[in-house]
Amino acid sequence: MMEKGGGENPIRINKYACACAIVASMISIIFGYDTGVMSGAMIFVKEEFKINDAKTEVLAGILNLCALVGSLCAGRTSDYIGRRYTIVIASLIFLCGSVIMGYGPSYAILLLGRCVAGLGVGFALMIAPVYSAEVSSPSSRGFLTSLPEVGISIGILLGYLSNYIFSRLSLRLGWRMMLGIAAIPSFFLAIGILKMPESPRWLIMKGRLGDAKKILYKVSNDPQEAEFRLREIKQAVGIDENCNDDIVKIPDSVKSQGEGVWKELLLRPTPSLRWILIAGVGIHFFEHATGIEAVILYSHKIFDKAGVHDHSHQILATVGVGFTKFIFIVLSTFLIDKAGRRKLLLTSLSGMVVTLTALGIFLTLAENSGGKLIWALVLSIITTYAVVMFFNIGLGPVTWVYSAEIFPLKYRALGAGIGVAVNRLMNATVSMSFLSISAAITTGGAFFLFAGISVVALIFFYFFLPETKGKSLEEMEAVFTRGRRSENVNREVEIVKH
Repeated sequence: MMEKGGGENPIRINKYACACAIVASMISIIFGYDTGVMSGAMIFVKEEFKINDAKTEVLAGILNLCALVGSLCAGRTSDYIGRRYTIVIASLIFLCGSVIMGYGPSYAILLLGRCVAGLGVGFALMIAPVYSAEVSSPSSRGFLTSLPEVGISIGILLGYLSNYIFSRLSLRLGWRMMLGIAAIPSFFLAIGILKMPESPRWLIMKGRLGDAKKILYKVSNDPQEAEFRLREIKQAVGIDENCNDDIVKIPDSVKSQGEGVWKELLLRPTPSLRWILIAGVGIHFFEHATGIEAVILYSHKIFDKAGVHDHSHQILATVGVGFTKFIFIVLSTFLIDKAGRRKLLLTSLSGMVVTLTALGIFLTLAENSGGKLIWALVLSIITTYAVVMFFNIGLGPVTWVYSAEIFPLKYRALGAGIGVAVNRLMNATVSMSFLSISAAITTGGAFFLFAGISVVALIFFYFFLPETKGKSLEEMEAVFTRGRRSENVNREVEIVKH
């Protein structure tokens, strides 16, 4: 079955490709666990080391600043040594960070562990979606490339549950167990990923046609699809589509070569490549500028402001955040190849504008009443879950799918790395400033700010992000052309009229 065009073919998921994406997504589970567990661990770290809000914000956000560096390094690394070995490196770096955090005799050492783990996170966030996208068929790429985001959701939920379980231990042991236990799955993932194949697109980019062809036959639904995908990738790389040599020399002009690729992507991009870069960076910027990290990382603070003051009750309420995230991220993975990326994004942002505004209102009422308005407390918790719901039905998973699939092969690793760097920068900005912003304009005021940013994001997505559902990776440059965009918009208008 040759899958091309508008995605008219039924969705078929190759079991081997699915297994590859699942294993690659394990690194995302580990990262998600660290994000979720830190939400609760911070309560006990702050109590043991007697740190103020400024140091708490640094502890929360430093991981993302280091992840920014890691993601930029990962792009170059994955082009040199391959996607698979880059995942191994990510696992080993995160293992070291987890061990240091679990040891954590002082605030400074704990901060060092967060920095090391952050480098691993940067590698993981960049490489897992790219690897999944490159082994997937066009019709199932949305589902398989969403799996890393599902992994993050599972990890966050496990982190919240770990908070609840280990909070019963002594102050000195409890939070160290929460943070250090992530070293175990990191070790097994580093070994397990070696059983997975390399990305066929990376192999072709290195001239290894024979190896790539064998893998494409495994990850495609039938031989016809494998041959079709092979021909498309050959054309994209500049190889004669009738060439059947196992090893070929790739022209220097199409190799992913460090400085030259940087210049072509950032300084001298074609109009379509410039549009792709704006879309890829923009979607990563708005994923965290709209405030989801404040909800995930500081949910215990939100519930405290709403009137839930008991630590165990706060942690239990955050478990509900984790369950909500997991349920709707899974739902999104089944919708993304049917409904399309664009429709999910616009629905997600519309819901976030409403729920973030509502959360701002209810938190303001609850905070001003000193926790006496029980209905405001209940509605604050409900709308917190609603924000998480709308984020994870669209913006959360689509960000990673979209940015991993739109860049041409030559620029994919670099483009994805830049997108993740922006993503981590915004994540760090929100996580390291939320407490300060809340103190300045109240917690409710902070969510009014995020609602306003969500309106801007909605406008940006409407005008700058075309639909990519059902398109092969080699078709993306054609999608991001003004003529093609006008044609798609006219078609949307006609559909609305009828």
